[in-house]
Amino acid sequence: MDNRPIGVFDSGLGGLTAVRELMDLLPNESIVYLGDTGRVPYGTRSKETILKYARQDINFLNTFDLKAILIACGTITTNGLDMIQKEYPLPILGVAEPAARAAAAATRNGRIGLIATQASIRSGLYERIIRAESPQTEIFSVPCPLFVSLVEAGHYAKGDPMVKLAAEEYLTSLQEQKIDTLILGCTHYPLLSDAIEDFFGPAVTLINSGAQGALTFREMLAQKDLLADPQQVSATYQYYVTDRTEQFSRLAAVFLGRPVSGLVEQVVIDQ
Repeated sequence: MDNRPIGVFDSGLGGLTAVRELMDLLPNESIVYLGDTGRVPYGTRSKETILKYARQDINFLNTFDLKAILIACGTITTNGLDMIQKEYPLPILGVAEPAARAAAAATRNGRIGLIATQASIRSGLYERIIRAESPQTEIFSVPCPLFVSLVEAGHYAKGDPMVKLAAEEYLTSLQEQKIDTLILGCTHYPLLSDAIEDFFGPAVTLINSGAQGALTFREMLAQKDLLADPQQVSATYQYYVTDRTEQFSRLAAVFLGRPVSGLVEQVVIDQ
């Protein structure tokens, strides 16, 4: 057993979709979360910039003597997870492979939709993983750059007119392709699940990349005997952002269903 905290990071709020799952799956685990809100979004950046940001994120988290890190960011996972895993000695997992495998198992008609950032789709990683599992499966990919900005600004309710307009713009072509499974390939997107489900209806199964990543992360901790002692008094949660704390604190408290006031600190990580 290992009572050291786990680290989770993303470009902003999106990684909280994984944190919420981890809190439910691993209630004894302490978590240090970093949201790089000062540089969100990552999905429009070059691979070199994405990797630079990822290394700075990990270097900051490593000051906490972590036992493992979950990269709760589809963009980083698809553009450099293998390289990052070679550079750092502690276990580091991403969210893309678990989501892709879950989608391959879930589809009934072999037609899977993928919505993600431009950088994630450009990498082709989701398609490679799915086709390795099921060569006959067709994948239809659509980048949704505005979704991240909407979530970070607090627009995610299905009745929000801006969300509805963006959903119609991005998702109509996938609806026309008669997909039956949709990968939410950016961890911001599950915050828009209600609006996306409202658009597609019950016939389309949504694959939450943050949730799938959290499940795989739990399995990894168990396999490596890194789970926290269930007899420890209580888990602790710390949140760090690279821009102002107010917006993050307000939205994080709503989404996580628990107060985060006083637990969020602004930091500088790019020095």
